[in-house]
Amino acid sequence: MDLIFEYRSQLVDGTIVTIQLALASLVVSLALGLLGAWAKLSSSRLAQRLAGVYTSVVRGVPDLVLILLVFFGGQVTVNAIGYSTGLWGYVDVNQFVSGFMTIGVIFGAYFTETFRGAIMAIPRGQIEAGISCGMPKSLIFRHVIWPQMVRYALPGFTNNWLVQLKTTALVSVIGLQDLVYNAFTAGRSTGKLFTFMAAAFVIYLVLTAVSDLALRALERRYSRGVVRAM
Repeated sequence: MDLIFEYRSQLVDGTIVTIQLALASLVVSLALGLLGAWAKLSSSRLAQRLAGVYTSVVRGVPDLVLILLVFFGGQVTVNAIGYSTGLWGYVDVNQFVSGFMTIGVIFGAYFTETFRGAIMAIPRGQIEAGISCGMPKSLIFRHVIWPQMVRYALPGFTNNWLVQLKTTALVSVIGLQDLVYNAFTAGRSTGKLFTFMAAAFVIYLVLTAVSDLALRALERRYSRGVVRAM
């Protein structure tokens, strides 16, 4: 415990980076998930095919491979385009940006299927009733689709978020000083690698437990009317 206390600032800094990375990637994955679900449910064949290719490719490639490809290949590609077009100079894509963008793209594919399934679970008659009453599409989405989509999607969303939070540990391989990177560095420098890995284990467990409790409370809130009806 003395070693953990001595290196507490390093562990706290790593935990903060991990939380920031998880939240930033969540924003990206939610945006891509909603866009992908809309594309798969749209009447456009092109949109359906593009969304299908996106989800199939991303879910078929290991997360670590994608992170390494984006970090090492993305910077080369961006600078090559800038050099050939003259639109921008040298761009340094840092570890944090590469990490949260890649994780966001990865989990955007999973959220696409989560949101698509949630929307499809809404009884079609409710949407048709809104249309027959003359409700505009924006109002139908806000009052009919969105509340029920959230309720149906929350179990899958919870599972995806917990996995996404743990997936942030992969960015340590590209040098981002997250919780795993800092714990590993402290463990190697002191010769107590197991102690610091155990500390990282406990911190991740706390983060996932707090997230699970918060999302379960949110799920109860959106299911309140259903529980009363039953």
